[in-house]
Amino acid sequence: MKKILLLLILFISQAFYSQSDCITAIPICGNSDISYTPSGVGNIVEVLNQNGGCLSVNETYSVWYTFTVSTSGTLAFKIKSNVLRDDYDFAVYGPTNGGCASLQNSSHVFIKPLRCNYWGSVASGETGLDLNLAPPAVLPPNSSTMNNQEWSPYINATAGETYYLVINNHTRSANGFSMEWSGTASLSSAFNDPTLAPFPFVTPGIPAADPTQPSNVMVCGLPTQFDFSTLTAGIINGNNANFQVTYHDNINDVLTGSSPLTIETVDATTTYYYRVAYHDPSNPDNPMNGCFINGKFKFVDASISANNVTLLSCNNNGAGTAKYDLTTANVFGGPGATIKYYPTLADLTAETNEITTPTNYVSPETTIYAKVISSFGCTATAAISLQFHPTVVLQDAELEECYIPGNNTFSTFDLTKAGIGLPSPIPTGTVIKYYKTMNDALSQSNPIATPDTYLSSSTIVYVRVNNEKQCFAIAKITLKVLPPVESAVLKDKVICAEGKTTLDAGPGFDGYEWSTGETTQSISNIGIGTYWVKLQTGKCFTLQEVHVRPSLQPVISNIEITNNSIKITATGGVPPYKYSIDGINWQESNTFSGLPRGENTAYVKDSFECTPVQVTVTVPNLINAITPNGDNVNDVIDYSALAYKKNLVFVVYDRYGNKLHEANHMRNFTWDGTAFGKKISTGTYWYTISWNENDKNNTETKYSGWVLVKNKE
Repeated sequence: MKKILLLLILFISQAFYSQSDCITAIPICGNSDISYTPSGVGNIVEVLNQNGGCLSVNETYSVWYTFTVSTSGTLAFKIKSNVLRDDYDFAVYGPTNGGCASLQNSSHVFIKPLRCNYWGSVASGETGLDLNLAPPAVLPPNSSTMNNQEWSPYINATAGETYYLVINNHTRSANGFSMEWSGTASLSSAFNDPTLAPFPFVTPGIPAADPTQPSNVMVCGLPTQFDFSTLTAGIINGNNANFQVTYHDNINDVLTGSSPLTIETVDATTTYYYRVAYHDPSNPDNPMNGCFINGKFKFVDASISANNVTLLSCNNNGAGTAKYDLTTANVFGGPGATIKYYPTLADLTAETNEITTPTNYVSPETTIYAKVISSFGCTATAAISLQFHPTVVLQDAELEECYIPGNNTFSTFDLTKAGIGLPSPIPTGTVIKYYKTMNDALSQSNPIATPDTYLSSSTIVYVRVNNEKQCFAIAKITLKVLPPVESAVLKDKVICAEGKTTLDAGPGFDGYEWSTGETTQSISNIGIGTYWVKLQTGKCFTLQEVHVRPSLQPVISNIEITNNSIKITATGGVPPYKYSIDGINWQESNTFSGLPRGENTAYVKDSFECTPVQVTVTVPNLINAITPNGDNVNDVIDYSALAYKKNLVFVVYDRYGNKLHEANHMRNFTWDGTAFGKKISTGTYWYTISWNENDKNNTETKYSGWVLVKNKE
């Protein structure tokens, strides 16, 4: 039975396909499978039914093939019609070394074929040479070459032999066939010659999962103009330059090499074919000339699109710029793409000023552009809008705290209470830390461990606030230690011991609290003692101590008595002094005269006008002359009446200031007008009497006088 083979249905003019003649037979190279759809007869009327031929007088829909054996062995094939009802017949001629001309006469009447089959049944749609049917040892006339059965015997082929095969569609349908080779013989081909083809020929594109389907050639956009020659070098893959590639959009053109495609508009639906044929220009009779292999491919639209995206980053600390990792912008979701970044669309178009540090791009808010290049060379452009995350907004703050008693320059601050402008409630994910320096805040090193109890003098610290996006801002917190504020008018006072006074802290304070319990600005009727007042200034309190001290009473340090006059010397207290001898009448002069002999009282007070100090002043009896003549009348000066005075001393001087006599209690405070055991000359002599009064100050008193000594010669 003639086999009906699957083939693409192509309606093409019969006259066009010269492969329907023996002289233009299609070479079969290297046991390659065949698919074809004959659509008519050739230009030559070939007679195939004489000389033992089994086919019809005329060809119907036919195609001619030729092949040369490169390795001896058994040779068989199977022809399968694409539609079962089609009736395909065949005839094999040869072997011959004379080409197609050796198989026919001038009238194109062909010689007896080696195999011929005209099986008309359509039971299986297959026919051909069967490896299970051995050729007979002796061929009866007109019997071994013709067969009206489904299969014919295989051929014992010898290397170097050339055969011709005609396949004819007796049904005259527009359906094709396919053909498969079997057996141990191999057919010659330039494609299995390692000297010509040391490398595999590569089908362009990406192989399909199903090897029977076309491979996929990726192009950037369909339909599009495509230059098929750009595929040639990849297909040849470094093999001999005599391999030539043509491209076609149907299988018949592949088989014939007709209507090659060059630059065409291609689409995603058509199956395209490549045809690799070998042509040796130096040897036109080379049996491998005309051999070809073919493959198929489709174009797939590999164009890409890129996504315009917004990329957010942190405008940290109000810098006006942020650091962006452009590679995180999802401008393209496919694999294997190369992405380049440019600051402007003009730069992208001109491929200038490419951003070379896309993972660390510092920029204000702007728009940059990305060029996406796929693994197939397709490109797309996207805009990346660089924007800031919501800014962490802070304000500088100031904290004032009262001094620590005993350490006026330090205070304890709760930094967490500084009003730095955060919203309430504080957003989730916010991290707040405090630092001593700006550098520490920027590097997030050495944070203050106890910000709620931070002991510090007046200074500046820094607070860093990170939000949930790790954006941050830094604000200054000025720390101010409020020093003690004391009253400038409240001073220690000196009063008389028996006196009272008023203590006034002065105006301008927010509160007063005295040690006496009073809460007024001033307190009255205060005697000698130590007091304190707690002064409030804002939220701070200052404890100020004040002393009321007794005034230091003046001291009558010396009294000089001259005759009945005295001169009082006072020390201590607060001058100027006032003096009195009766405690009623006061004068600024410290000298009194005309005092009576005997005991007198002197009074002194200072500027405080306190109770005056007083001292008893003894004005001795005035003795102005003695006559030491031994008559016991006015013989001596005698001041023994003053012996009760402390440290009483009686000293006599000549007019030159030389001491002549000193009388103390050993000499009973008397003088008899002698010096050094001898009477002195008549004359006037000076003397002093000094003592300390029996008061608490031991007031020094000195009396000065003169005496006339009359000695009888």
